[in-house]
Amino acid sequence: MKDARKDSHQEISEHGHSNLNFLGENTELYFAIISGVFWVTGVVLSFISSVSESIVTPIFIIGAIFGGVFTFSSAIFGLSKGKFEIDFLMLFAAIGAAALGKWSESALLLFLFSLGHALEHYAMKRARRSISALSDLAPPTALLKQNGELKEVHIEELKVGDIIVVKPNSTIAADGVVAKGTSAVNQASITGESMPITKLPSDSWKDDIEVKNLLPEHRVFAGTINGSGALEIKVLKEAKDSTLSRLIYLVKEAETQKSPTQHLTDNFEKYYVPSVLILVILLLFAFVVIDETFEQSFYRAMSVLIAASPCALAISTPSAVLAGIARAARQGVLIKGGRPLEDLGGVSAIAFDKTGTLTEGRPKLTHAIPFGNISREQLLKVSVAVEALSDHPLAAAIVDGGNKELGDIDIPKAENLKALTARGIQADWNGGLVHIGNRRLFEELTGNAVPKEIDQKMAELELEGNTAMIVHQGNEYLGIIAAMDVARPEAISTLTALKGIGIKRMVMLTGDNQKVANAVAKIIGITDPLGSLLPEDKVTAIEKLKEEESGGVAMVGDGVNDAPAMAKSTVGIAMGAAGSDVALETADIALMADKLDNLPFAIGLSRKAKSIIKQNLIISLGMVVILVPLTIMGTIAIGPAVVFHEGSTLVVVLNALRLLRYELK
Repeated sequence: MKDARKDSHQEISEHGHSNLNFLGENTELYFAIISGVFWVTGVVLSFISSVSESIVTPIFIIGAIFGGVFTFSSAIFGLSKGKFEIDFLMLFAAIGAAALGKWSESALLLFLFSLGHALEHYAMKRARRSISALSDLAPPTALLKQNGELKEVHIEELKVGDIIVVKPNSTIAADGVVAKGTSAVNQASITGESMPITKLPSDSWKDDIEVKNLLPEHRVFAGTINGSGALEIKVLKEAKDSTLSRLIYLVKEAETQKSPTQHLTDNFEKYYVPSVLILVILLLFAFVVIDETFEQSFYRAMSVLIAASPCALAISTPSAVLAGIARAARQGVLIKGGRPLEDLGGVSAIAFDKTGTLTEGRPKLTHAIPFGNISREQLLKVSVAVEALSDHPLAAAIVDGGNKELGDIDIPKAENLKALTARGIQADWNGGLVHIGNRRLFEELTGNAVPKEIDQKMAELELEGNTAMIVHQGNEYLGIIAAMDVARPEAISTLTALKGIGIKRMVMLTGDNQKVANAVAKIIGITDPLGSLLPEDKVTAIEKLKEEESGGVAMVGDGVNDAPAMAKSTVGIAMGAAGSDVALETADIALMADKLDNLPFAIGLSRKAKSIIKQNLIISLGMVVILVPLTIMGTIAIGPAVVFHEGSTLVVVLNALRLLRYELK
């Protein structure tokens, strides 16, 4: 009886029913409808006095046969596997009713049971179709470029390093790096991003070997749709290892991961099912202690058996989990099973890693403030020329930002770069010696404190979270340049949305100093900034948060450096997982896009799923509580019991399918 709808019948459909589906995958539904037509015909004829019972009874028998074909197949297959399933019990009840001469009720039972089965399978297939549709995203073939010629090959034949050509408005066949061409690519199928992303060649595409190390504008994923431009792509992953293949595997694996509620119902059924069978056996012998015939006792026992069968209970949670996972996958959110789906909706606090999660993870030039008679353009030219010789991450940010602002202006090259440990750098440029660095450098260089105006401005910039540097040439202070790992554009709106759905506490964990943490937190709306943390400190911070927050704590990071802290949290959420195999494996939930936007959606979906699971449990258990006493007292017969029993099962499945249409309000 246990999990009949969820496990056994699915297996039976794949094996025992394979030879019966000669009318297609909806054969069971067609048989149920035919069974219903014969039952209705028999009922109508039974009210016509001129029609004899010898005509009506065969009609009911034919209806029962059509209704019982798939039920019989399920029962036999279940018994062959050593499983005592609800299909066998329903068949037994129908045969018992027929043995008592109640052919009408026998036919009705099998008709409604087969109809419920068929509709339930049809509804569940809709949810599974949302997941299996992922398999159809990647094209079966690709255009391989070899020796200047194009050859169509199966995607399984592609090797790392191959060059493939993607024509305009076609589907990309492999994960890789853009080698040639520019085009807007629709990545919604993988990342859930609503707007196409412009892709352009990587300067180092010949040497690129890892998708995860590429900037978003250079990497592409199998299953995404190219726009109006042609692209040449260097393959970086074989078809079996593509992000899409990993996503399909993990989503299908997630279907099998049970939620806490499902474990609870499974444990309940361990005791409930034997109790029902004992009750039914006792009712079979009710005629011994009360004044009724064996036929009446048998009929009541069969009615109770049908009423008490936990079909709706068994399917109530798995159907919601399946639909929730399918809906999340369509949005670019991978939820790895029922536990994180349920747990996420209950969290009351969210901890974020700062770098790369709340911020872009790459410093940018934020300020260029000239001093005295120096122009902004001159300050930028000096800074770009000198920093171009340095390999420091901040130098790259200054050069990139400065070049974007200066445009095509010709800048004389600097030379003779020298790194000054813990102070800054120096180089020769345009006939003078240039120094760029901190206050300490210039106090040592000039023998005096830096000018008050510069010192105050630097203090302001540092308070805002910037790394500020003084630029000096010869004997003259030219100004200040500053760089900062800036907040993601969507960070403020995402945190506002989280606050709007009831997340009271948003914590930022960072190794940066507390001043920087406070500055970033103030800009984006973090409630608890925690700075100067080592990796082990982040784990301690999560443990402390869990003690303080009864609802649980989610940890959002990249899934790699944050893995220990994520493991300690109630739910670990990885961002930008489309480019990282490690993030896909380590996180409970993976946001495929390198954006925070989908986090409020995931939490809202989780809460909706929890709500629907509770509704389904109330419906399924409530129906049992109502039907069992009524059937024991003989108030309702087998027919109504089957109607309510199958109806409640169908209602919980349809209720769960509402998750497929979920949208964050």
